[in-house]
Amino acid sequence: MRDPERELTFWLAGPERRLLRAIARRVPGVITSDHFTVLGVLGATLAGVAYALSSRHPAWLWAASAALVINWLGDSMDGTLARVRHTERPRYGYYLDHLVDAYATAVIGIGLGLSPFFSLRLALGLVVVYLALSINVYLESAVFGTFRLGYGRFGPTEARLALILVNLAALLLSPAPVQLIGDAVLAVATVVMLALLATRCARNLRDLARLEPRVTPNRRVSGRDGTRRATSLA
Repeated sequence: MRDPERELTFWLAGPERRLLRAIARRVPGVITSDHFTVLGVLGATLAGVAYALSSRHPAWLWAASAALVINWLGDSMDGTLARVRHTERPRYGYYLDHLVDAYATAVIGIGLGLSPFFSLRLALGLVVVYLALSINVYLESAVFGTFRLGYGRFGPTEARLALILVNLAALLLSPAPVQLIGDAVLAVATVVMLALLATRCARNLRDLARLEPRVTPNRRVSGRDGTRRATSLA
């Protein structure tokens, strides 16, 4: 399997890439990409647990924000380290990375729903839509050979940053309007992501239809003289 060409268009892609490569060059040789993958899984798990525990005390949102940073570091550094060291394993990395991303999305989303700041139904709905966006990215990489990680200017790093800002708002605001605001944020995010998904799917189908135009099948019929000729079914 050839490693799909990465197409990163979101806001923080440039500075994030430079920062990650600078970190990767300073990572000791005993630390591998798999270590960072484990770190990302740990960060996602801690974020989900911290969100759930915020029902006991809002201070757990600080832990959730820190865990999101840990998740970002692990999730972003595993592939970067492999590319900097020229130790890529395209099929292994592709499979493991997407498997871990699905787990992280689910556990963080469930944690959000178990917190007092978001509705569980809206959080699970957001998880489903986010996974649908991810599946579309995976299909695009297989069909077009290009890995377009983000949607427009918004990618996974921006999503984590948005969650951290929501956490900060929840800590600063009084408890009463927090769930209302949190649910409004989730609802708007879900609608926007659905619109982005529909737009991108429509564009992909248009591009694929141009690359592979419809082929009209032919059928054989007999003429009066007994010969057979091709006739279009259209």
